[in-house]
Amino acid sequence: MPSITSRLVVGLALLGTLTLAAGGVVAQQPRRPYRIGVLNEAWAANHPTVEGLKAGLRELGLEEGRDVTFDIKFTEGNPQATPVAAAALVKAGVDVIFTSNEAATLAARTATQRIPVVFTLVGDPVAAGIVKKLAHPDGNVTGVSSLTTELVPKRLEALKTLIPTLRRVFAFYHGADLPSSAAIVRALESAPRLGLEVVPRTVTSPEQLDELLKTLRPGDALLAPDIATMDIPAVILEASLASRIPAVFSTELWVSHGGLVSYGADYRAQGVQAARLVAKILRGTRSQDLPVEGADKIDLAVNLKTARLLGVTVPRKVLLRADVLRR
Repeated sequence: MPSITSRLVVGLALLGTLTLAAGGVVAQQPRRPYRIGVLNEAWAANHPTVEGLKAGLRELGLEEGRDVTFDIKFTEGNPQATPVAAAALVKAGVDVIFTSNEAATLAARTATQRIPVVFTLVGDPVAAGIVKKLAHPDGNVTGVSSLTTELVPKRLEALKTLIPTLRRVFAFYHGADLPSSAAIVRALESAPRLGLEVVPRTVTSPEQLDELLKTLRPGDALLAPDIATMDIPAVILEASLASRIPAVFSTELWVSHGGLVSYGADYRAQGVQAARLVAKILRGTRSQDLPVEGADKIDLAVNLKTARLLGVTVPRKVLLRADVLRR
């Protein structure tokens, strides 16, 4: 019959085995999903950049629900609501904040210097005061630039190619949008080469924008801003179709809704591209060690139905060069 001592030894050994087993079970418990806060001035949660972000993360093996969850704040073009939404994401303790446009990015950076911020739809991150250097972003912010300042002369060129007789282009943008100011300066510099007069106009209210749009005359055209503050691009699109005034936009999204022409970075593709930065941050890379990237996918899009409505004959060279033709 086993002695008391031997039974005690066996019991301790068994207890140790059970403890190790229990520890193994605890060690194998999956960690909670990463929480990604989303902040933009869109009118719905399924903005193309957000859909691109989700698709990009899936391609990288990060599944929604299992590996990541999303806390989406969209402010319907209301600049006053953006800082409040940014503060709510910080309070919620998200792991990273994904933004679209300058206002949302600045609000996120102001709300936190600790949580990493990855931006999209920022036309000129340096002019916006978001980062000091593209190659070495300071603080907790990095992202994908939509290259507005660099691309705005090409937009004017696309408009002039479609309408060779064009002479005057109005550029409406929100008064607080400093990056658009930088883009307008570039447009003014390139306009003489194209035989165009660019007329910049700042707006601070929907009523002011409506009044300025009423001053347009046949032969004029419109240069829409990148950002959705005060819903300016949508208002310009509506005015363009109603008054048959041609307009050029920053992305194919507006051409798909009836805009004449666009040249710029694809919204969804920017989300996919930014997903790589988000994944690196979630896996331990510091945001300041990730240089700001320029948008990978730049498209020329033309709406042929709108061209017919405006009496514009699309040159063959544009048809051959266009990445997207809407019929």
